[in-house]
Amino acid sequence: MTSLTLSTADRFTVRSAIAPLLGEARISASLTSQLLGGEVVHLVDGRGDWLRVRGADEYEGWTHVGYLMPCNGTEGTWRISLGCVTRDAHGTTRRWPLGARLAPTHEVLDGDAIALEARASRFPRAVQAIADSAATLFTGASYQWGGVTPWGVDCSGLVQRVLALHGVPLPRDAWQQAEATTPVHDDAAALHAPGDLLFFSDRDDRRITHVGISLGERRMVHSALTRGGVAIEQMDQDEPYVARLRAQCTGVHRIGG
Repeated sequence: MTSLTLSTADRFTVRSAIAPLLGEARISASLTSQLLGGEVVHLVDGRGDWLRVRGADEYEGWTHVGYLMPCNGTEGTWRISLGCVTRDAHGTTRRWPLGARLAPTHEVLDGDAIALEARASRFPRAVQAIADSAATLFTGASYQWGGVTPWGVDCSGLVQRVLALHGVPLPRDAWQQAEATTPVHDDAAALHAPGDLLFFSDRDDRRITHVGISLGERRMVHSALTRGGVAIEQMDQDEPYVARLRAQCTGVHRIGG
């Protein structure tokens, strides 16, 4: 049994660089998403050392107590990793992904991290700034179902994490992101604005299964299994995969102000 005393009022903080969110209370279960170091979660249920938790985006899943520590209430003030290596008070070094939160006791040895109050100036809500981050921060990332970092990311994880850096909260899944944004048109090859979200479906019922971010000039960045990871597409070209994407487009949406 877990050494933590559990109640549904409890909050926990992710202590590892990444903690998996799983569909079931077992380590071999399917990955549904990931939590990053320093994120605070609410307890929903518990089965021994396995906890069902809910993140700030209301997304739920199972994770092991070994990934967590009790919340101390200061996590919202911690620095934001831009991809760095730190050393803690015990001399332990650790690599942190983009978006993780760093406790004050961690000294940055390599890479970069910013104070919370610097986030708005480093990552403004301007749509071009969002598009620039989308085009650069996940370059080279492999596709990983449930992933949310440049170490491996899926389509909606890319969108959610880029927007979060710019202070724009979005739900976790692509269909939820569509519901949280405003449709503007349905042509994937149109001259859509930077920062617009393009939604797609490969299902007969047209339920949304994929999302990308417009870079302007008819370009889109997305994380796609067919591409092996993050790629930039020229949406008006004749390449067969892009033509298929255009046919699967369910709409182009705009992020609220």
